[in-house]
Amino acid sequence: MKSIRIFLLITLLSIIMLVNFVSALHGYRDTVAEAQRLFDRQLGASARLLADMPVASGAERVVAQPEAMVMQVWSEDKKLLVRSADAPVKPLSEFAVGFKEINFSGYRWRSLTEYFPDNGHWIIVAERSDLRYQLADKLAIAAVLPILLGLPVAGLLIWFVVGRGLSSLRKLAEALHSKRAEDLTPLPECSPPEELLPVVQSINALLTRLQASFERERRFSADAAHELRTPIAAIQVHAHNLESEFKGTGQKLIPASLVKLEDSVHRMAHLVEQMLDLFRTTPEHYPARFEMLNLHALAREVLAEEYPIFAQRKQQVELLGGRVFIRGDRFALTILLKNLLHNAAKYTPVAGRIKVSTTLVKEDILLRVEDSGPGIPEEEYTRIFERFYRIGGDRHQSTVPGCGLGLSIVQHIARLHGAIIELGQSSFGHGLSVTIRFTKVKEDERD
Repeated sequence: MKSIRIFLLITLLSIIMLVNFVSALHGYRDTVAEAQRLFDRQLGASARLLADMPVASGAERVVAQPEAMVMQVWSEDKKLLVRSADAPVKPLSEFAVGFKEINFSGYRWRSLTEYFPDNGHWIIVAERSDLRYQLADKLAIAAVLPILLGLPVAGLLIWFVVGRGLSSLRKLAEALHSKRAEDLTPLPECSPPEELLPVVQSINALLTRLQASFERERRFSADAAHELRTPIAAIQVHAHNLESEFKGTGQKLIPASLVKLEDSVHRMAHLVEQMLDLFRTTPEHYPARFEMLNLHALAREVLAEEYPIFAQRKQQVELLGGRVFIRGDRFALTILLKNLLHNAAKYTPVAGRIKVSTTLVKEDILLRVEDSGPGIPEEEYTRIFERFYRIGGDRHQSTVPGCGLGLSIVQHIARLHGAIIELGQSSFGHGLSVTIRFTKVKEDERD
């Protein structure tokens, strides 16, 4: 069943047609029967008129009659006195009072035989049955036809009435469609129809459970990541103290296991921070505070803050473009820029080049980060946004720790701002180009 409205229309019309058919059939039979009774009474009246007509004795007289009717007038001694032009000279039926079905002249006839003792005449009148049924059919069809013609009108009325009845369902669908992904507040129960009230209550109960589930997930993720910071910081302190103790003993060579320990702790700390950022920037959970921002100025601030990373690897970084304004959340966009820049620095070789640009193209504002690294094969474009996915696994040429969450965070923040992410080859001839396409802010929205 694809449409409740069409289902109800077909069902109700089928019921109406069935009821009308039964009623029409019954009415047809009653109409035909009543018409036959009327025709029989007409035969009786014709017979009485013939009985009152003066008839001279002697040779038979032939009179003109309608084609559909024949008649005979017989004397008491069974002598033909008067007949219609189409009537035979023999008796049409037996001399017995009543109605009979007879055949002659190639037709079926309904005959009536009457005896009138006042003048001693036998009157026989007959009508063609086929013509009688034709007239009866016309009467029956005239009675049934309005019912049949009324079906399209009934269908149209049912269509609009059912549509009106389903308007509450459409309003419910519109209310659900208009809710933002992060909006799990219950739907208003403003006197919905009794049939729809259980649906609204069930949806609200589901939204309440989802809200509670998301809240539990939020608390668990935030608490887990937050609580991990303390033991990680303690391990880092102990590892640093252990390194100092080794240096204090005069040993110049630090054990490889201690170096690996420090790298692992550093990577774990980076993973915890990324997990926190991933959760914070989830559109369903993030309490965004949008404001008018100069994207170019924000990119300059983040580049200045993160410049030591590029300086350590002797990478050349340039910022191109000019002032462009978007409505966005400063904290989230800062995380987005940091992740894009860290990702570029990680995959760009020593003394490589990184380019950041903010440009206005038609109705869109483009934030583009390009690097001169090895790039990414096109078949991997759809996978790099998966959580914890890293091309080539955990091992790559970079010594910067990573966990495969950076671009997932970028994707969350882009969705939060209604932006589109485009991947491609950088203008350096090799390397990756990541473009975030924002919607242009209208002039009257900048204030």
